[in-house]
Amino acid sequence: MFLGNEEKVYILDKTEGNAAQINGHPAWGAAWDINSHTATAMEVYTNTFCASGMHLPNGSYVTFGGNGAIGPGGAIGSVLNSAGSGAYDATYDDYDGTKSIRILNPCTNADDFASAQCQWFDNATVLSMQKQRWYSAAEALGDGSIAIIGGFVNGGYINRNTPNVDPEYEGGAAEPTYEFYPSKGPATVMQFMITTSGLNSYAHTYLMPDGKMLVQANISTMLWDPDTNTETALPGMPGNVARVYPASGAVAMLPLTPANNYTPTVIFCGGSDMPDEDWGNYSYPAINTWEYPASADCQRLTPEPQDGSAPVYEQDDDMLEGRTMGQFISLPDGTLLVVNGGLNGTAGYAQATGQTANFYQMGFGESLASGPVGTPAIYNPNAAKGSRWSNAGLSNSPLARLYHSSAMLLPDASVMIAGSNPNIDVNTSTIYPTTYTAEIFYPPYFSASVRPVPTGIPKTVTYGGQYFNITVPASSYSGSANAAAANTTVVLSRGGFTTHAMNMGQRHLQLNSTYTVNSDGSYVLHVSQAPPNSNIFTPGPALMFVVVSGIPSNGTMVTVGSGQVGTQPTSAAVELPVSQSSSSASGTGGTTKTGGASKLSTGALVGAIVGGVAGVAVLGALFGIFVARRRRAHPHPYVQTHDVAGAKPGSAYPMSGLGAGAAAFGGQGNRNSDSSAFVPLQQDFNTSRASLVSPYRDNFANGDGMMTPRGSDVGTPQMGDVGRGYDSYYGPPPRQPGY
Repeated sequence: MFLGNEEKVYILDKTEGNAAQINGHPAWGAAWDINSHTATAMEVYTNTFCASGMHLPNGSYVTFGGNGAIGPGGAIGSVLNSAGSGAYDATYDDYDGTKSIRILNPCTNADDFASAQCQWFDNATVLSMQKQRWYSAAEALGDGSIAIIGGFVNGGYINRNTPNVDPEYEGGAAEPTYEFYPSKGPATVMQFMITTSGLNSYAHTYLMPDGKMLVQANISTMLWDPDTNTETALPGMPGNVARVYPASGAVAMLPLTPANNYTPTVIFCGGSDMPDEDWGNYSYPAINTWEYPASADCQRLTPEPQDGSAPVYEQDDDMLEGRTMGQFISLPDGTLLVVNGGLNGTAGYAQATGQTANFYQMGFGESLASGPVGTPAIYNPNAAKGSRWSNAGLSNSPLARLYHSSAMLLPDASVMIAGSNPNIDVNTSTIYPTTYTAEIFYPPYFSASVRPVPTGIPKTVTYGGQYFNITVPASSYSGSANAAAANTTVVLSRGGFTTHAMNMGQRHLQLNSTYTVNSDGSYVLHVSQAPPNSNIFTPGPALMFVVVSGIPSNGTMVTVGSGQVGTQPTSAAVELPVSQSSSSASGTGGTTKTGGASKLSTGALVGAIVGGVAGVAVLGALFGIFVARRRRAHPHPYVQTHDVAGAKPGSAYPMSGLGAGAAAFGGQGNRNSDSSAFVPLQQDFNTSRASLVSPYRDNFANGDGMMTPRGSDVGTPQMGDVGRGYDSYYGPPPRQPGY
């Protein structure tokens, strides 16, 4: 899922049996219109399951890899590649996506959406990677090109065999190389992918100002030079907490600001400290992961300290609860929202573990996690240590957001939340079902009675050069103009490409600024361009927000850099004027009556089914969703909420965080909170419904809850078992008897 422009969110799913159809087959791509809340299915030809993705300098988006062609129930495609994996499936009409490069140019409502220019380009015979990649990492470089790192060849739970005698290639199942898009030469082995064998899918990657890249996987960390393939080892993760998939901790770069001289610091929260042997192998984990608590630990790392000291992990405040599959969203006010996830276990799905012999004995269907966390939390990186986390006043979501969940910042500074499907195909009747309901979370700043409405925001931002001016009218704030101007920031926010509880390319940059306050209460912000170093904020699209005393304007999409791949032009930053105050100016907006709330805003959003929720950059359908947002008279950093009578989880649904603030399901009454999430309209979230796939069953044909033996999408060349039949997702069982 990614924000294409101010009007469209683009969605990709894995190939599965979604009810939505396009050209006679299930849809696994869609565009959601932010203003009309309608979705349009889009044709995607290859299986995008567990792809990676990134922006391009011109505002286009590109996705890399995926899985082989599959059919109903996750079965291998009806037409095979020479190695035995799925080349094409006649039922789902999908092609092998393991080497695919797909490109989309986001379009607006003024464009011809049906034209080829507005559709996905997805033709692996014309454009493809050198290697097959599933769960690869992607990170943009300063010239706008993209590094694509590692991955599985086809699939599995973690990226290793047991015993792990070939950590480099795992008998053909692992891909330890990196390559670039556009290509810069042959794919090359990255030693770090061998060092971190097993837990190295969707490695966490962050470009540094000097062009090196922070790479974190398993419990190891390094700085990598993409020009020379040189690795510099950094300290290992304290407590042996794994943060990468499937441990799936919440990871993000903290805001880059003039105050920290644009020095990157990355925060790692949650995940799992399961012992190495418990992770198992390609087939499944060695233990019942849903019984193993997720970590609440948080660590900060500044990979390149400006004082020249050695980088070291710094213990930060623990999260309010342990989370696996929690996701950080960088908000315009400089805080970070964490949503989604579970209290126990890991990402992924399976029909057995080393401790559970078959599906019938699994604790939560195919899910490897349990205890969904419904309460968001906000992390303030500038608060005093010991007080950085809060969920006070934040409403709870009644929906489980586990494997394949995603979230994205929208132009109005709300957060779209969607996804969850820890199942091999569509399954709407299991305990953690395929989830076709999207939510929008309204952070506490939506309690403000007015929002800034600036003018003069540019269309493009350069690296250095002449500053630009933005005017904030007096109607955009109340109180002292001098205080408002002194507490105004201009930020660039890039939500990135989100999938599997992570945002590839997410970054928040505060531009340097001064101000001149006018006698009429308006003030002019003198704003520097981006720092003259494209590694700090790589070229491409971003939202520009003006934030007054913590209240953001609507975001405006701008293009940072030249719009082309290549060395970016830079100029020295022009010195800003000295800030000028006014003796008596004040704002005219935001006046409210004490003791009363402003008008309640409610509405129902009904959209078409858009594909399914599991898979790469997930969202399924927007249907039957309801929001009620109440704006109060007095903005507060964490808005107080009140209990709503009748809120309760379904009897079979072990949901965490459904206490104060959970909304009733039965009617369309107002939700008594300032910051809220969508709630399904007149629909019990745990209602058992008919399957969308026919026939679909959790107990497969051989009667023991395991897949009927067949040709595997993973079995060749993985583990050297040519032609053997295993589950198309998890592959063959472990080699060790009694594992």
